[in-house]
Amino acid sequence: MANFTKANKRTFQITLIGMATMAILSSTKIIPETSYAGVSVPIGILFFFLIDNIDKGPHIKKGVRLNTFFSDMKKPWVIPLVLLPVVTAIASVIIGDAIFKGMYTTHIIGRSDAMLSYDKIPLLMLQLVIAALTEEIAWRGFFLGKSMRFFPFWVCAFISALLFAIAHIAVGDFGLVFYDVFTIFINSIIYAIIYKKSESCLVTTVSHILCNSAGIAFFMIFMK
Repeated sequence: MANFTKANKRTFQITLIGMATMAILSSTKIIPETSYAGVSVPIGILFFFLIDNIDKGPHIKKGVRLNTFFSDMKKPWVIPLVLLPVVTAIASVIIGDAIFKGMYTTHIIGRSDAMLSYDKIPLLMLQLVIAALTEEIAWRGFFLGKSMRFFPFWVCAFISALLFAIAHIAVGDFGLVFYDVFTIFINSIIYAIIYKKSESCLVTTVSHILCNSAGIAFFMIFMK
């Protein structure tokens, strides 16, 4: 853990409050009847901008910054890592449907059809962008990015990825749900590494959009 100064003690306390709140909300997904996991995203966004507003240290340059987006993308290993979730998304669909005899794509559609309009492609594209951007600001920009100032990266990456995956739990066969959550966890670890290297949740948003779009396009075209 980092050594504290008076200047960052308050930021640390606010970060812990935000992280704890997101963790509690995400964990409610374990009991679907009491699920408030979706609220974790606006809470994370709120805390992200709250900390940026009260703490003007050099780390504020990290996170959401349009003016350095292309230079952030050009950092070593960033582009290959951004594209990697496209491969994992397609692989997860192929492997999942093979293991669960076509039920994996049905499960994915079932847990996301309340948020995504699969029958309206232009609207679906907009929804994918908004969902990815808001989740990345909350989970990579705030939960991971702000906690990295005080705790080791891999600890923050593991916890943020685990909670993010838990927040996507849906009712279904245990093996199917576990596989779904595991693939989300793996991609979340990749997003965390991208954030560490790029220092931008806009870059992780691109990767997140590509991942979701590739997975959806693949099962809509080839897995019918």
